[in-house]
Amino acid sequence: MACDAEISDFLNTFLQDFPAPLNPESPLPWRFSGATLSREELEGELAELAMGFLSSRNAPLPLAAALTHEAISQMLQADLSEFRKLPKQEEEEGKDNEEMKATVTLLDTTEVARSFFNQLWKVSSQWQKQVPVTARTPQKEWVVSIHAIRNARRRMEDRHVFLPAFNLLFGLSDSVDRAYFAVFDGHGGVDAARYAAVHVHVNAARQPKLLTDPAEALKEAFQHTDEMFLWKAKRERLQSGTTGVCALIAGTNLHVAWLGDSQVFLVQQGQLIKLMEPHRPDQPEEWERIQRLGGFVTFLDCWRVNAALAVSRAIGDIFQKPYVSGDADSTSRELTGSEDYLLLACDGFFDFVHLDEIASLVHSHLVKQEGDGAHVAEELVAVARDRGSSDNITVMVVFLRDPRELLESGVQGPGNSQADVRSQDLSAGLSNPQTDTPQRN
Repeated sequence: MACDAEISDFLNTFLQDFPAPLNPESPLPWRFSGATLSREELEGELAELAMGFLSSRNAPLPLAAALTHEAISQMLQADLSEFRKLPKQEEEEGKDNEEMKATVTLLDTTEVARSFFNQLWKVSSQWQKQVPVTARTPQKEWVVSIHAIRNARRRMEDRHVFLPAFNLLFGLSDSVDRAYFAVFDGHGGVDAARYAAVHVHVNAARQPKLLTDPAEALKEAFQHTDEMFLWKAKRERLQSGTTGVCALIAGTNLHVAWLGDSQVFLVQQGQLIKLMEPHRPDQPEEWERIQRLGGFVTFLDCWRVNAALAVSRAIGDIFQKPYVSGDADSTSRELTGSEDYLLLACDGFFDFVHLDEIASLVHSHLVKQEGDGAHVAEELVAVARDRGSSDNITVMVVFLRDPRELLESGVQGPGNSQADVRSQDLSAGLSNPQTDTPQRN
């Protein structure tokens, strides 16, 4: 929990570094990833921009989320017409893009970024005098271990999200605590995975069903994000796609949604509990759906849709729609308090680590680290890599009980002693991580 002194120190330092709003000639302290964005994309992109910026300046998490929410709310109420920009693609193609012109208003990101920073500066100035109670709201502490590596691939196309301040970021004032976790495994480029990591949780938060049927809200958020990205793909000629899995813990309930073969599992008292069935082209239901639409599934080193993609559902993949579906699946489960942890990962991990080994590998790590779970994801990634995985690998372990309590309980799970030996041997040869973000929030 951030104390008043930490909040005051941050605001004072921020306003000392930026004593006045930016003028048109001032260099921007941040930038968007592209030249334009649609009005519908604005909230997600602004949230990503502000939270990343404030985190880099070590803002207390509740303050960062509350500041971001307030600045975005005011920005969205402003007249955005001055930022409208006609993209070169529309100018050149004219009539070919009449439908797009009618449905998508594009904004110049440079001018939006400048205006939004000044809005954030304005809110910070006001809060320097009186910080709202929401910005000092105590947050539940989460122990989350995350590790992601490019591995032998040319590019890192995975993305992940850990959002413990979900309520503050979206202005939700009910009594239900919420935290959001996600892993996205991109292919054909990183654009789709990055897009999903920025927009799925925003779309979920804006679904009317979030309060009554969170699983359905997550499912619809995936589908809506797919629709949004397809418009972007048309505008910018993007061909990438991404599978993904997300988990929303709302009070004592767990809600998950997924597309493709990224997966999430729950471990309860050392036992692995299956929450989902991944979408793969060789599954009978997927095979039949693809054929019914006029596509085909064939084996070329693995089962592929139309001899191209090894996934049957994903966000993006514009040239493989509708065979590669953007329709997600979702489910819910009540948490009893006896659950150990969640594990979210991409296929670069699950293709090389048996499900029966996971609980034993985690337990072995906790034994060696005397109950410190901060680097357990790093060790799990190393197991997959050393067994031959050359793909991007992302693993996220969300502890639902204190790791020290799990160690003291002595529950090892169904793994065998050989798995423990392998884990112990691997730990001695771990290389420096490419990205490692163990977090306690």
